[in-house]
Amino acid sequence: MTESLVFKEAPKRLHSIDAARALTMLLMIFVNDLAGVKGIPEWIDHAKQTEDAMGFADTIFPMFLFIVGLSIPLALDRKMQKGDSSQSILFTIISRSFALIVMGFFHVNLEEYGQTSILPDAVWEILITVGFFLIWLDYPATMHSVKKYFLVGAGWLILLLMAFLYVGRDGNSMQPHWWGILGLIGWGYLVCALIYFFAKGNMTGMIIAFLVFAAINILDHGKWLPMHLWIIKDGSTEFSVMAGVIISLWYARMVKKGFNSALWLWMFVSGCAAIAAGFIVRPFTDGISKIRATPAWILICIGISVLVFELMIYLVDYKGKKNWFKLIWPAGTATLTCYLIPYLQVGFYRLFHFRYPDILNYGWGGFLRSWAVAFIVVIIGGFLEKRKLKLKV
Repeated sequence: MTESLVFKEAPKRLHSIDAARALTMLLMIFVNDLAGVKGIPEWIDHAKQTEDAMGFADTIFPMFLFIVGLSIPLALDRKMQKGDSSQSILFTIISRSFALIVMGFFHVNLEEYGQTSILPDAVWEILITVGFFLIWLDYPATMHSVKKYFLVGAGWLILLLMAFLYVGRDGNSMQPHWWGILGLIGWGYLVCALIYFFAKGNMTGMIIAFLVFAAINILDHGKWLPMHLWIIKDGSTEFSVMAGVIISLWYARMVKKGFNSALWLWMFVSGCAAIAAGFIVRPFTDGISKIRATPAWILICIGISVLVFELMIYLVDYKGKKNWFKLIWPAGTATLTCYLIPYLQVGFYRLFHFRYPDILNYGWGGFLRSWAVAFIVVIIGGFLEKRKLKLKV
C-alpha cells in the first residue's frame, strides 16, 4: 500500500465534513441534555423500544456514524501522502479504535454503577473523564517526553484504579453490557477502516462491503440469521459507517471533475432512494427502531445523512459559507472534547446536588435550556482547543 488511493491531493480537512460533524455533535449534546426535560414534543425525543417509530433524536447517532465513514478515506489517504508506512497506518487504526472502545466501556459501566461502591458515582464519572483527558490529550510536540508520559501514565493509573474500585448494581465488576456510543463508533471505525485499507479504497470493494453489512442487518432483523456475528453482531454500525465511506469516495471523484449537476443529482437521488428503501423493508424487518437498530431505521437515517451532507457541500465547499458555522465550529474540530465535557458537567452537578429551577426542567424552558447547554459546551470546547487542550485519538 504505497500510493494514495482516491484523494490524490488530499487537503488537510474538508470543511463540509467538519461542518456536518459540528452540527451533529451540537445536536447530540442537545438531545442528550434534553433527555432530562419533561413535557417536550414526542417527535423530538427517542422513540421507545417497542414502538415502530423514530423521533428526531434517533437520527443523530447514525448521522455521526455516517460522518465517521466520510472521514476514513480522507484521513487514511492523507497519511499515505505523508509517506507513512502500512504498519504505521494500521497502528493508527487500531490505537484509535482501542481508545474509543475503552472510553465507551467505562461509560457503559457508569450506567450500571452500584450504590455500594466506595466512591459516589459522580466522583467516579469525573475521575474517569479526567483520566481520558490525561491519556488522549493532544499534547504539544514541544512538551518534554518525560512530562508527557508521566501525565499519560497518571491517566492510565486513574482508569485502572477506577476499574478496581468499581462495583456494579448487581455486585459484579466492570462488564461490556454493550459498548456505548463511543465503543460502537470504535468498533465500526475499526472494521470499516481495515476494509478500506486492505481493499486499497477500491469503490467496488466498498460497495460489496456495504451490501454485505446491509444483508447481515436485514437477515438478522428478518429472523433469517440464526446468530449474531462476532464484533459486528447485526452489522448495523458498519452499515452506516460504510455508507459514509462510499459517499466520500464518490464526492472525491466528482470534485476532481468540478462541481457539476451530476454530483448534486446523484447525491440527492441516493439520499431519497435510501429513505424509500427504508420504508420498503420496514414491514419485513422489525419496523423502524433505533434501539433495535433495524434496517429501516438505518436506511432512512443514511438517506437523511446524505441529504444533509449534500447541503453542507453546497453551503461550505461550493458557496464558501464556512463562517455561517463559526460559532459551532469547535464541535467539528474538537469533537471528542465537546462530547466528554458534559460528563464533567453532569458529574459536578450530581456531586454538589445542583438542580435547575423547575421552569428549566419542563416544556419550552427545558427546550431552551438544552440549546443553551449545547452551545455553552461547544464554546468551552473551542476555548480549550485554542489553548491546546483538545483530545485526539
